[in-house]
Amino acid sequence: MTRWVRCFWDEEAVWFCFELDADGYAIRQVELQEPGDKALTAASLAEWQEAQRDGRSAEYESVYGLTAEPPVSEWEGHDPQSLSADEFEIVWSNARDELQDRQWRPSS
Repeated sequence: MTRWVRCFWDEEAVWFCFELDADGYAIRQVELQEPGDKALTAASLAEWQEAQRDGRSAEYESVYGLTAEPPVSEWEGHDPQSLSADEFEIVWSNARDELQDRQWRPSS
């Protein structure tokens, strides 16, 4: 059963939002830096695996980042809060748009 959660990492002031499979592994992951919820990561495991098969994993990672490898339940200090699928999709969509825009915007 798929579930959606978020948790806050105080040390880095980062929100982690996850779409998790039944075993607690990240299917999709968003990381947002406080303040202002700046998107750091919006990675999909399936997309990364496809990019890896096509020899484009470095390119994918440079834009979207990676998903966590261990199940989220194994993280130390893990205190997840539930998200609805709709809430996750909004966060996912906004983060993807931001990362894609940043990729094409010339650096100042």
